[in-house]
Amino acid sequence: MNCRWEMIPLVLDKIKMANVNGLAKMGTWKSVNRTIFILGACALLVSVATLSRSFSIRSLLVTDSFCNASPSSSSRNGGQVSANFEVVIQKIRQEMDELKKGMSKEESLSSSSEILLRHSGFLTDILGLIESMQESVQDMENMTVVHSPVKPIHQIDVPEDYFLIEEIRKYVRVKPNRLGKQNFMGANGTFTSIGHACFAMKEDLEEYMDYDVGEICNDDWKLAQKLMVHGCDPLPRRRCLARAPRLYTQPFPISESIWKLPDDRNVRWSGYRCKNFTCLANNNTRKGFFKCADCFNLSHHEMPRWIQPTELDPETNSTADFLIPEVLEIKPGEIRIGLDFSVGTGTFAARMREFNVTIVSATINLGAPFNEMIALRGLVPLYLTVNQRLPFFDNTLDLIHTTRFLDGWIDLVLLDFVLFDWDRVLRPGGLLWIDSFFCLKQDLDDYTEAFKVLRYRKRKWVVVPKRDKDDREVFFSAVLEKPPRPF
Repeated sequence: MNCRWEMIPLVLDKIKMANVNGLAKMGTWKSVNRTIFILGACALLVSVATLSRSFSIRSLLVTDSFCNASPSSSSRNGGQVSANFEVVIQKIRQEMDELKKGMSKEESLSSSSEILLRHSGFLTDILGLIESMQESVQDMENMTVVHSPVKPIHQIDVPEDYFLIEEIRKYVRVKPNRLGKQNFMGANGTFTSIGHACFAMKEDLEEYMDYDVGEICNDDWKLAQKLMVHGCDPLPRRRCLARAPRLYTQPFPISESIWKLPDDRNVRWSGYRCKNFTCLANNNTRKGFFKCADCFNLSHHEMPRWIQPTELDPETNSTADFLIPEVLEIKPGEIRIGLDFSVGTGTFAARMREFNVTIVSATINLGAPFNEMIALRGLVPLYLTVNQRLPFFDNTLDLIHTTRFLDGWIDLVLLDFVLFDWDRVLRPGGLLWIDSFFCLKQDLDDYTEAFKVLRYRKRKWVVVPKRDKDDREVFFSAVLEKPPRPF
């Protein structure tokens, strides 16, 4: 390869020598040296094209014999190739500078200036091409350098190379459009993705994707939720049929379903401690297997919530519970759609429905069929973890409500990301309802400061003691209004 590239500086030297006198006398330069210049540039292009067609960059670096080079000198040859590139680039830059100087001296000759501009543009294109080739050579040199005898780390060029299960490989592979044109979204293909933590949970993900195409999926929703909770979110789509309850029955009419326990036959109970809704509803004093142990008791625990105060502090006669009517009165007629990001069975959405407000309930199945319960009540469940960006566009929701979810366990940096994402989807003038957030007294200032960072207008704000923890914890509730911001 050095044999070929060593000729390039010589050719350019001849071109430069032929052009020295031409810059002094533009007429002669136009008639004779212009031809020589063009021929020299064409020779350069032909040489580059011949080399690139006959040898790939990688083959030039790893070949055993090229211009009488020994096997041990392959890396040295690669360095010489880069040095030759530097010489070519330097000489072309010098030539461009001289052309510009000649143009400035002959400003009166418009035709000569046009010729010089054209050739200057030509050399600029050639320079850009060679510089890009130089970057490719340098990248290949860096990849081929072996610094130590340690086994090299596996390089993940594309996600599909990391997995063994063919279904994952097919899913993450880019799917080009069949017509070879851009689709209606402005892309030449479809780019399906998985969560970054899926690579760290390779075995679990491969188990999740190990199925027979077109057949019934495994009963592995707990595995899927484990992947999601640990950051493998979004999960890949699957080409198997989701399992349904063995004896699915028609749900109750909407006039009954809101405040009535659903039919037990409409849930797959294999992954839960309780095997029916009655067991869940009677479990109002037993904690530990999921965070909302009394949420399934619709008649006693859930029915009064957000309509009448339920937990009054006996000493201060205050409560952290705000009522729906008083919150909606802050923005009369403006609250129409919203999100409830909580642990619950959809009671907040059910109550808001009575006030003609549509609420989507985001939750996961923490030890009980929360999503199935919400859907069977005739409401909309959104199966979503705290890890994932909200699937709503900017400035679209009137209200975001959260309770029994963002509490004193959450990291402050994570809380920051969550709150700014909520701010993104709330419209100007929308309400953020923080409902009974509890934390240690010593952490209260840190958490409340996180909410203040958004610079929302305080509509309601209260802190009351949480009596079941020896006065070491407090409840914090607030209704905050998103301010208008400049575009």
